Amino acid sequence: MTEESSTQLDKTFDPAAIEAKWYAHWEQGGLFRPERGDATPFTIVNPPPNVTGSLHIGHALDNTLQDIVVRYERLRGKDALWVVGTDHAGIATQMVVERQMEARQDKRTNYTREGFIDKVWEWKAESGGTITSQLRRLGCSMDWSREQFTMDPHFTQAVVKVFVDLYNQGLIYRDKRLVNWDPKLKTAISDLEVETREVQGGFWKFRYPLADGVRLADGRDYIEVATTRPETMLADMAVAVHPDDERYQSVIGKMVKLPITGRLIPIVGDEHADPALGTGAVKITPGHDFNDFEVGKRAGIAANQMLNMLDADAHVVQTADGLVPAQFLGLERFEARKAVVAAMKELGLLVPHITKDKEGNEVENEFEPRTIQTPYGDRGGVVIEPWLTDQWYVNAAELAKAPIEAVKTGAIEIVPKSWEKTYFNWMDNIQPWCVSRQLWWGHRIPAWYAADGQVFVAETEEAAQALAGAGVELSRDPDVLDTWFSSALWPFATLGWPQEGAELVKRHYPNDLLISGFDILFFWCARMAMQGMHFMNDVPWRKLYLHGLVRASDGAKMSKSKGNVVDPLGLIDKYGADALRFFMAAMESQGRDVKMDEKRVEGYRNFATKLWNAARFCQANGIVGSTSVEAPAASSAVNKWIIGQVVETVAALDKAMADLRFDAAAHAIYRFVYDDFCDWYIELIKGSFDEETKAVAGWVIDQILVMLHPFMPFVTEELWSKLGSREAELIVAAWPAPQAQVDAEAKREVEWLIALIGNLRAAKNELGLAPGARLTAYLPEPGEATAGIIARNPTAIDRLARLDAIHFTAAPAGAAMQVGAGDANLIVPLEGLIDVAAEKARLAKALANSTKERDNLDKRLSNAAFVEKAKPEAIEKARADHAAHAAEAERLAAALARLG
Repeated sequence: MTEESSTQLDKTFDPAAIEAKWYAHWEQGGLFRPERGDATPFTIVNPPPNVTGSLHIGHALDNTLQDIVVRYERLRGKDALWVVGTDHAGIATQMVVERQMEARQDKRTNYTREGFIDKVWEWKAESGGTITSQLRRLGCSMDWSREQFTMDPHFTQAVVKVFVDLYNQGLIYRDKRLVNWDPKLKTAISDLEVETREVQGGFWKFRYPLADGVRLADGRDYIEVATTRPETMLADMAVAVHPDDERYQSVIGKMVKLPITGRLIPIVGDEHADPALGTGAVKITPGHDFNDFEVGKRAGIAANQMLNMLDADAHVVQTADGLVPAQFLGLERFEARKAVVAAMKELGLLVPHITKDKEGNEVENEFEPRTIQTPYGDRGGVVIEPWLTDQWYVNAAELAKAPIEAVKTGAIEIVPKSWEKTYFNWMDNIQPWCVSRQLWWGHRIPAWYAADGQVFVAETEEAAQALAGAGVELSRDPDVLDTWFSSALWPFATLGWPQEGAELVKRHYPNDLLISGFDILFFWCARMAMQGMHFMNDVPWRKLYLHGLVRASDGAKMSKSKGNVVDPLGLIDKYGADALRFFMAAMESQGRDVKMDEKRVEGYRNFATKLWNAARFCQANGIVGSTSVEAPAASSAVNKWIIGQVVETVAALDKAMADLRFDAAAHAIYRFVYDDFCDWYIELIKGSFDEETKAVAGWVIDQILVMLHPFMPFVTEELWSKLGSREAELIVAAWPAPQAQVDAEAKREVEWLIALIGNLRAAKNELGLAPGARLTAYLPEPGEATAGIIARNPTAIDRLARLDAIHFTAAPAGAAMQVGAGDANLIVPLEGLIDVAAEKARLAKALANSTKERDNLDKRLSNAAFVEKAKPEAIEKARADHAAHAAEAERLAAALARLG
């Protein structure tokens, strides 16, 4: 039963007064997942937000779209499960807790690993539920009774099993490779967690002396190299030249004696060296550059032989060959850069960059200024260092094969389809996935080492000991798994896998749909596809919908530094959750970015208010909710018409939802509610509240509440509860099934009346006539159908069109305007009402001005120079002004045409 029986609606619509009340009622009543054991299952999982997070505008978009879908499917009678939970967010959470410790003059290393993890759990208990309470404010109808956390015991069991199984299958392995090392966080991070920034740097040129008296073809006894990272020469292991570069063919295979360290390194032929770039010779530091790592491997240098010159803090350490001079040891990497440049300059081996001053004199500089694309950690905020370490890797190329085929065959449908190319490009070229992180918070890697380095991977320490044998002392790997490794199991581990007989897994895997931002397509979506298909032998979801970003009103990306971030909770406080949700749906157009527009949010708050007032009008006139899903019997054209409009709107909504066109769905219900019901149906039935009309009107408003509920759950539930005695809450009502047809004759009749009334009102406005001015119209020789419409609707024509009569005779001579309705063209005399000549002159002058402005703006927007050089906001304004003047010119031309 609903919380309230039929009572009088408040005079004003106040979102805040109803939102908290209804959300608590739904959640406490278990209505987000009612018992529907025999119903068709529908399953969706939320992209788990970081436990450290708070609701941002991107979350608002993502979760609104999911809630619209799950409420829609619930209303359609399905066993709709929306899995909810949060991610333990290894790096982010450890950073938050460590920052809090720093504020108390405390630090992580003051505790044992277990003691620090206890501190993190304490933080989670106190502060880790912020975003879940905020999702409730948005109206998200998630199954909170089964809220998940990626560090829950059952989830940890799944993570450990996946790691061990992949290891035993040869798909997880330990390897020495370069990783993106964050010296601030002291952990490896993924390629996807690296952001590239443009930094003003330099291009230094050095002379490397050739060894053993070797000379180049031009007689030089040195080879010149260029670099943006001089400090790494302390660990150089080769110089690469293109094998076809005639300048260097004679010295390939010869040696260079590296300055500062004295290390002898070979000159190798490799196509990585571009003869047209710089000197064509490239210094190779395989332990500190991703390209150099590959060159080194091709040159026969094994990973365990590659030199490392930096520690975890990015300070210089001694290389394995002991050749780094003492004065460089311990230097921070950028201090080491200065020291290396100074040493090379002192040795006379720095090649100056020559420029000219204003007088034309040559000036020597240490380096050529360059804008360098520099990698930064997206969380640590410092320059990432390619660093050679032992890490755990997943053979992603093997796991990617099945998901690639799934998208090709349609087993996974990506919407919009345009994202398929991006998906295939990444998956076809996928690199080994580094899954180990040097943190304390997270899923600890289930690997144990013997003193001789032998590794034993098992689900428990006891199982590892059994593998190693009694008496073998073992130490556990200190690293944890990449957060995305565990969240890749979300579609099935949240349902109870790998526990035997997990009923939810059998019923709800595969999931039906995943809605996600395109920005985590590779972080999360692709990896779910890999793990799901490998462990469950089926796709994780049938359909993947990728939406765009929410941008500032000018199209710029939101950022705190720009000060253009929009707080969704502030918008909810101001306009209500329903208005924000409807804005998100109306603006979401299959992957295009959403431009924030607070005025439109306000407009949708006004839309809710309009519906509220329409419901109050119905209630005041004895109209109450219906007891039937089927449409009532109707005899009048207006009632037949509105029933037909419901039929068409339901069909439009169902099609839009099947196609995941949220904007089309929002437009369909908005147009029906605002135009058909509030503006026309209520106007047409005023004063004619017979029993049939009351029954139809009550049924129609019920259909509105059900159809609008997925978009605006709060206002619709409140109106549902107040408009009748209900058997159940709206959230679990039945989706409309009118079992009625569109009556073509009724539709034609009402649309004729709407056209007549609307066109007459527009004409009066254009000509400056008072809205209430009563007029007379003439329609010589009307068609039979039109004459019948006029004969059947005298009250509406009199009250709404403000016409004293429509005469079926020729109009008297004199000034008149023409008003169209259907195929009829009515003549309305204006004699004595306006000065037609003056009005024509006024309209013509205004039309000329608007046409001129429109054409000028058209030329401006067609000018490529303007579009390329103007600021985006200037272009946007020009386009808006052009559209406004074009519309005004069209309106004025129509007004002139009316006057003949």
